[in-house]
Amino acid sequence: MSAPQQSGPGPVTSTRAAPANKAEALADWTDGRLGIYALSKANLRKIFPDHWSFMLGEICLYTFIIIIVTGVWLTLFFKPSMGEVIYEGRYLPLRGVPMSEAYASTLDISFDRRGGLLIRQIHHWAAIVFVAAMFVHMMRVFFTGAFRKPREINWLFGAGLLILGMFDGFMGYSLPDDLLSGTGIRFMEGAILAVPIVGTYLMFFLFGSQFPGIDIVPRLFTVHILLIPGIMMGLLVAHLILVFYHKHTQFAGPGRTEQNVVGMPLMPVYMAKAGGFFFLVFGIIAAMSAVATVNPIWAYGPYRPDQVSTDAQPDWYMGYSEGLIRIMPGWEIGLWGHTLNLGVFVPLMIFPLVLVAIWSYPFLEAWITGDRREHHMADRPRNAPVRTAFGAAWISLYLVLLAGGGNDLLATHFHLSINAITNACRIGFFVAPVVTFVITKRWCLGLQRRDKEKVLHGRETGVINRLQHGEYIEVHAPLPQERLYTLTSHDQPQPVVLPAEVDENGVVRKAGLLARARAKFSRGFYGEGSQIAKPTAEEHQEIASGHGHH
Repeated sequence: MSAPQQSGPGPVTSTRAAPANKAEALADWTDGRLGIYALSKANLRKIFPDHWSFMLGEICLYTFIIIIVTGVWLTLFFKPSMGEVIYEGRYLPLRGVPMSEAYASTLDISFDRRGGLLIRQIHHWAAIVFVAAMFVHMMRVFFTGAFRKPREINWLFGAGLLILGMFDGFMGYSLPDDLLSGTGIRFMEGAILAVPIVGTYLMFFLFGSQFPGIDIVPRLFTVHILLIPGIMMGLLVAHLILVFYHKHTQFAGPGRTEQNVVGMPLMPVYMAKAGGFFFLVFGIIAAMSAVATVNPIWAYGPYRPDQVSTDAQPDWYMGYSEGLIRIMPGWEIGLWGHTLNLGVFVPLMIFPLVLVAIWSYPFLEAWITGDRREHHMADRPRNAPVRTAFGAAWISLYLVLLAGGGNDLLATHFHLSINAITNACRIGFFVAPVVTFVITKRWCLGLQRRDKEKVLHGRETGVINRLQHGEYIEVHAPLPQERLYTLTSHDQPQPVVLPAEVDENGVVRKAGLLARARAKFSRGFYGEGSQIAKPTAEEHQEIASGHGHH
């Protein structure tokens, strides 16, 4: 006999066969007030597409967690002060040497705190991997077109995380006040002073007095542990919320469309994989930290303004800014009794433009195509030749600048002239992106032709047959239907066509400057020579039925 149903509020009869234990009773009490079960049931079973490249974003998240955890531990022992003390710690070569409290406390963490050096190394290596993973993750999103509607805002959130991570990393390795980090701060001071009119005021505001002053380390410390991590935390939460809402893009395949998601549920599959992957990332970073020393401050000594350490190099992600300074000629302009240092000011202006060039591309592409559809299918890079070539050209520029920033190391390690390396980087700054663009675009078109050949004639089997008249041919096997679908399911936008300058009534309506520019860009992106036409079903059927697969 069924239990009577109640139409109004009242006690709900439990469906359990046995009375609830204390844990179940607590769960029922909590769910009755917060509604956690219904919310969790709907969201934890959310389906996500699966692909190995999605792990790049997970590496960013896990290394950020490692940075926060180890950073909290380090703040307990680090003293952000430039007050002078005499070192009396365990590291004998520096005992009795005057130094700042910041440097002395970093030595104390490294040599006098149990596990302190390992925690420092994990913190620094995690920061390096964090920025590297963000770069690679950004380029994965770029090359697959995962930045398109509705993910443009999330692309900007990721860009904000990257630039904040770069600057927070710079501030982090500047805190110990050793000779290497002091050289980096001196670099920053010179760049600020190169700003016309307000440069001197900005420098005194930041340093508090003449370089090096006594305020820079405490101020960098506050920004490093509070301001930037707080902003990054907010951006990260917003980024993950949008990822959860929009889900990852999925690659073309049978049953996958713009309207569905093929994959595994968040719980338990993704959660189990994510948990295991976190410990794998943490273990690898810990192993790197244990066997490879990064930033050995005891080898550099405390900072002195009259000294510059040999092989002074920033972490790799700031290396391109160093390269801009090193390859720029030392030009100056005198105006009205004032000197404009172009050798520093011009690189300072180009520094953000290098990043803005890649971050603004999605909006340029959306304007050129006029595409307002939602995209949940990821592109194969070869099917977007201009986009892929642009991304490869940007990477080549970044690598050229990175080489320029290490021109002294390249010269000493490979026994080359530092002037020759610098001049090569100057030429490469203008030539390398153009050459890389042309080569990459041709590679993409060649791969498109190869895909078309495979669709129409099948794959090569390696089996050679001799025909009756003596000709040798290789046997081609037809591709399975799911592979044919994968190779032919991508879109191929057509170039924008300008309307006639004279309409049917004889009225002259010339297109505006922006319209003509958009049409010209569109022909460059999608016109003849920028994409290979996909094979049609009729072409495939004609070859398959008329000639067979040899």
